[in-house]
Amino acid sequence: MATMATAGQGAIFGMGMGMGMGMGNMGHASQSHAQRNRELFELQKSARRGPTPEVFFVKHIDNSRIVKADDPERRREMRVFTITMSILFVLVMVYVWQHFSAIEIGYQVESQKQQVEQMQEQNRQLRLSEAQLSNPVRIDQIARQQLGLEAPEPGQVVRPDGSGANVPVLAQASTPSLP
Repeated sequence: MATMATAGQGAIFGMGMGMGMGMGNMGHASQSHAQRNRELFELQKSARRGPTPEVFFVKHIDNSRIVKADDPERRREMRVFTITMSILFVLVMVYVWQHFSAIEIGYQVESQKQQVEQMQEQNRQLRLSEAQLSNPVRIDQIARQQLGLEAPEPGQVVRPDGSGANVPVLAQASTPSLP
């Protein structure tokens, strides 16, 4: 690598010398273009890597008018691939939808369970409260202490079914019969 770099530098230096000589001789009519090109070619031979010189040309290519040939087999392969990928995508989306729906329904079930537990506890509290409020001993104490009521005397109790010792007779209306 180092020898190639050295050879390349020598060739470049030689080119500069040859060019300088060629430029100086250009003023003289004795040296032609062909002779100058031969000198430059000989100076470049030592810098070459292989039997031919490395030459790079710039070529501008205009592909705007080129039309791609239609390949029916490739088109069929692409259709099959697209259909396969679409079906796979739909299947994956259905799976993801079911998965997230199951998670959402699980959250709803847990929420409903908590709500049922809260309502059962509230129902238990209300039944306890009803049992305490409908206790006859408590009702009797409130009636005597707060309202000033006393036990009924005989004959004050009237039962709706008509049973009892001193039952007053209620007036009854009879329906008139039509002739």
